[in-house]
Amino acid sequence: MGRKNSSESEDDSKDRRDKHRHSSKRDTEANGDRRHSRHGDESELSDSDKKNRSRRHGRRDEKDVRGRDRRQEKEHRERKERVRSSDEDDRRVERERGRRDKVKTHQRERLDSQDEDYREGHKRSEQRRERTGDDEHRGYRNDHDRRYLKDRRGKEEGEHREDRVFQEKEKEEGEVREDNSKSQKQSTLQGSSLNADVSNWGRSGGVYIPPFKLAQMMKEVQDKSSIEYQRLTWDALRKSINGLVNKVNATNIKNIIPELFGENLIRGRGLFCRSCMKSQMASPGFTDVFAALVAVVNTKFPEVGELLMRRIVLQFKRAYKRNDKHQLLAAVKFIAHLVNQQVAHEIIALELLALMLENPTDDSVEVAVGFVKECGSILQDLSPKGLHGIFERFRGILHEGEIDKRVQFLIEGLFAIRKAKFQGHPAVRPELDLVEQEDQLTHEISLEEKIDPEITLDIFKPDPQFLESEKRYEELKKTILGEESEDEAGSDAGSDDEDEDEDDDEDDDEDDDEEDEQQMKIKDETETNLVNLRRTIYLTIMSSIDFEEAGHKLLKIKLEPGQEMELCIMLLECCSQERTYLRYYGLLGQRFCMINKVHQENFEKCFVQQYSMIHRLETNKLRNVAKFFAHLLGTDALPWHVLAYIRLTEEDTTSSSRIFIKILFQELSEHLGIRLLNERLTDPSMQDSFESIFPKDNPKNTRFSINFFTSIGLGGITENLREYLKNMPRLIMQQQKPVSESDDESESGSGSSGSDSSGSESESEQSSPSESERDERHKKRRRRG
Repeated sequence: MGRKNSSESEDDSKDRRDKHRHSSKRDTEANGDRRHSRHGDESELSDSDKKNRSRRHGRRDEKDVRGRDRRQEKEHRERKERVRSSDEDDRRVERERGRRDKVKTHQRERLDSQDEDYREGHKRSEQRRERTGDDEHRGYRNDHDRRYLKDRRGKEEGEHREDRVFQEKEKEEGEVREDNSKSQKQSTLQGSSLNADVSNWGRSGGVYIPPFKLAQMMKEVQDKSSIEYQRLTWDALRKSINGLVNKVNATNIKNIIPELFGENLIRGRGLFCRSCMKSQMASPGFTDVFAALVAVVNTKFPEVGELLMRRIVLQFKRAYKRNDKHQLLAAVKFIAHLVNQQVAHEIIALELLALMLENPTDDSVEVAVGFVKECGSILQDLSPKGLHGIFERFRGILHEGEIDKRVQFLIEGLFAIRKAKFQGHPAVRPELDLVEQEDQLTHEISLEEKIDPEITLDIFKPDPQFLESEKRYEELKKTILGEESEDEAGSDAGSDDEDEDEDDDEDDDEDDDEEDEQQMKIKDETETNLVNLRRTIYLTIMSSIDFEEAGHKLLKIKLEPGQEMELCIMLLECCSQERTYLRYYGLLGQRFCMINKVHQENFEKCFVQQYSMIHRLETNKLRNVAKFFAHLLGTDALPWHVLAYIRLTEEDTTSSSRIFIKILFQELSEHLGIRLLNERLTDPSMQDSFESIFPKDNPKNTRFSINFFTSIGLGGITENLREYLKNMPRLIMQQQKPVSESDDESESGSGSSGSDSSGSESESEQSSPSESERDERHKKRRRRG
């Protein structure tokens, strides 16, 4: 291939050279023609001109020839380089192909040789095996044979090992069958011959025995204090506790608790704790049910609750060290519900959260969020400062941003739940609130202290005083369940008398049921109709062009008795939501007050309600509400006696209420004018309503009212109050004179009182002109301004 390409490139180069020669001939012929034409013209010129022209033409021809030669040489060089590069590429490709072919052939030869060597070695090994009968003959020198023997030996050893394991399993199964047959044979024996091999039963209670068989064996035992009988009662106790704990739920927990107290929980407290923890681990959704069950048991047997708490805390610590998230979640949830039931102290919850958030990871923060959701409601009541510190730590973790986005969303959701005061996450459900707070015993266990789980309580141990302990528990059980058993007996005794009276009461019950059905009415507790009414009122107010159209449409809405208040509330709410006050709402409220007195009374109630809750409103809403009621008062749509609910003193007002009063009276002065407003406020028939705004009970309150209205630019309406303040010392003197005359017996006391009164009079006379002078100066400054 390389030779072909080189020959082709040589042919191309020859063709190009021939073309170049022909082109150069054509150029020389053309130049000759031009010269002939020039020579023809030269005959007409002078000799000197002819010489100069010939020189110039000769120089041009030389330059053209030199440039042409340079171009030709350059093209020739480029052609050579192209040919050389193409030849080198072809040679490189041929070399690469040859190398690959050699490698492939070498690999094939090597594989073929290996196959032949393996076949020959295998044949030789077979021949030697036939001759000697020994696989490990010392004459083996081939590596392939050694590898083959090693592989075969390993396979044989694996087969032998499997045979051994299978034989051991068969032996164990045979021993178990023999033990079962022995136990069945020994069950017919009596006394000490029953279950002689007690030590082989193990921790879990030994071989399974059906309940009827176990009851029969317990009846056949004569010695009730023997170890065999104690073993049988232990197995029965374990099975009954497991069965009761496994079937408990929120509906039947009240029925399970008496049955559970019927078992010996003092002897089986370890079994009870282990059963609760296993059941909770298997079904975490029933954790609150198990916690309620433990809370009831804890009221009667506090040592059971303490043992369970210790084991759960130990389980939490082990899961935390091993990074076992599943077990950690179960333990944390159980602790949270025990805190809700107040079996565990809230300090363990705070310690747990501090530990989880000390070095926050995605899993630890997720577990902490779930824990706070479960017991945050009760922590907010028992330890609000501690819960606030935990949430501050959550906020810090959120700001650091080192955890996953999913966990950040979980923290944000937790803050939303806290803002809603843990609605949807109650501490204890009503059906599981079975223990009074006074009866509950709370255990304080710290995460830092050493904990003894007392695992030996889960294992059977013979009790030398077994019968005495059983009798003591029977007496204790009677004290716990005695009242319930008496109630049941009384109910059984009275059932016969009730059966006789049932026939007589059946007719009366039927009549009562008919009357109840007639009297029964359906009530909508979801308030769907109320929500739809508010929506209709809101859309009507917002879609109307002016207040007349809105009033006409709102009056067409059919309101049930008692729903008129919703109209006033929605109108006031829409007004408060606007950015600035719109006179549209004041005119609409005025129209409703003029049409029906019911609306006027409802707006009066709204005024009282809004003023009592004025501190909850923002500044913009507060301004809109004040201007709305000022419009109603200025147009006499609302009676002025509603101002009696305002008490203008330093103790009875807040900053929000003072802003409300300021905007209200400023709007009234703009709407009515200061003169007409003063006339309204000085109306003798309305003085009882204005006593709270212009108090005269105490000089301190009087001065506060005067200073307040003066500071908002309405000092003119306080002239009567100022005169009263000036004359207050005289009035006090007049009130004290009859008192001094009645006290004739104590002359010295009267003299001292007279001196005090004269002193106070002089002081009041000195103070009153000073106050009047201040008012006059203030008025002059305002006039100048």
